[in-house]
Amino acid sequence: MSVPALQRDTAFQVRSLFRSLLRQSSQFSNYNFREYARRRTRDAFREHQRETEDRKIQELIQDGLQNLRMMKRQTVISQFYQMDRLVVEGQKTGKQTGKEGDIVRQKDTGWD
Repeated sequence: MSVPALQRDTAFQVRSLFRSLLRQSSQFSNYNFREYARRRTRDAFREHQRETEDRKIQELIQDGLQNLRMMKRQTVISQFYQMDRLVVEGQKTGKQTGKEGDIVRQKDTGWD
């Protein structure tokens, strides 16, 4: 294989790993874990984007694959412990009723 072809294959592997990590991080049920995984993935790739040594790049790819496997295990575990969505997640929750589509609480959370 020529050097440019090897570099293209490595670049493809790195981009594929990056997309896989981001995709897997969106599978966390907890907002804080989800955002931490996304931020950590982006920061790690930015930190090493100028790396040129082939051996170091392969070590980083192997480390990223290990992190991906760990993240897959943790997302499965996090599905067992789901909590209510936080306000910052921005999605409508509850049952819609009426003409205007108002949100009504399905369970009481305060003291009455």
